[in-house]
Amino acid sequence: MRPRLWVLVLAAVFAALQLANVTGRDTPDTKNYLAYALSLSGEGKRGVATATIDYVCASRAERARRDQSVHVVRLHRPDPTDQVTAECREQEWAAVEPQLAAGRTGGHTLPYMPDRFMRIFEVRPGYPLFLAPFVAVLGVTWGLWAAGVVIACAGGVLAFLILRALSVPVPLALGGQALYYALPCGTTAMRPMAEGLLMALTLAAVWGCALMLRAGRTRAGLALVAGSLAALFTVKHSQSLFLGVCLAVAGALIALRRRRGGRSPRDVLALAAVGLAGAVGTLVLARLLHYPSVSDSVQDLLTDHFARPDRERPWPEFWQLQGNFWVEWLRRQAWQPLFVAALAAGAWGALRRGGAVGGFLVAAACTGILTQAGHPDINIWGERLIVLAWLLPVVGIPLLLEPAVRGGRVPLPAQGQADPVRAVG
Repeated sequence: MRPRLWVLVLAAVFAALQLANVTGRDTPDTKNYLAYALSLSGEGKRGVATATIDYVCASRAERARRDQSVHVVRLHRPDPTDQVTAECREQEWAAVEPQLAAGRTGGHTLPYMPDRFMRIFEVRPGYPLFLAPFVAVLGVTWGLWAAGVVIACAGGVLAFLILRALSVPVPLALGGQALYYALPCGTTAMRPMAEGLLMALTLAAVWGCALMLRAGRTRAGLALVAGSLAALFTVKHSQSLFLGVCLAVAGALIALRRRRGGRSPRDVLALAAVGLAGAVGTLVLARLLHYPSVSDSVQDLLTDHFARPDRERPWPEFWQLQGNFWVEWLRRQAWQPLFVAALAAGAWGALRRGGAVGGFLVAAACTGILTQAGHPDINIWGERLIVLAWLLPVVGIPLLLEPAVRGGRVPLPAQGQADPVRAVG
């Protein structure tokens, strides 16, 4: 089959596997994004609340039913679905109903939390705008599922396109697509929250770098990077800032190395300029639109989403927490080093085989580290903040394996002095 057909087959297989978990994927952020998407259709606040709470409680009940079905003690107890659903609805309405009755009906989200916290989601219209047509056509449950499938499959296809732009053989490029689906990238992208769209747009920016530096498509590459940064601003403006800064720094470092080697740095400087413009534009627009600031983010972290009074001196406490977090994070990685090993292999492949594009790939993956550093809380659900760093092994590991595939032979260690070096095809 042609490569494009294999790409579609991989995406179709992944989508079919996701039918095993149509519900039960919601996260603490889901109800905020879903309420926003429903409100875009013109639905009244109470209708939005009803649909959102019904979805959240159905997911919670489904997880409870599954858990009980495999519990060695509670296996034979009655189906908990009705009880869990009733308790969930009572709990959710107890949080929302008094606020609606008090007149907190502004904005697109539901008044679950203080206004300062809900403002964080109010300034993220990109993901709800993407969700809205799926929810309007397919309903809440299947709409969220279908949107997740489209986002996740798009991320895998973009990984394939980046590797092909780097002249990686088709089998390895398909392997990169499969890695995206199999690693936490695919799992996270399928959850109804913004991280899947963030990964897809970040990969689109890296593809733009590859198109410009490897395929000679300067205008298309620059437009793709700029468009990705602009779209990221609507989804989560901090990611647009981080990616712009990382691209600018990577471009400057690569340009310096090229200049020392006597090569023209013009193309990488153009990418660096686009990244810098994106970062500056993000800061300016965020200030003009009165988006939550860095100080607001730190206070949100230290006050448990503004449930406690603001800290008078937040920064010393933040930096202390930052140090403690990374010590604990490294301890856990030493215990289960798969993530660190994958990052190391991906970085090696990207920098050794990817050239300048590999440098920009590393920069894009660093946005996951920066996002996690901005929220040094070891208990944040699912390690989703650092998930962007997984993009490095998705693209870098196929690059690392490329010489073995192109040569068709993998050398093995010599078996004693009398034995020649063997190779397997």
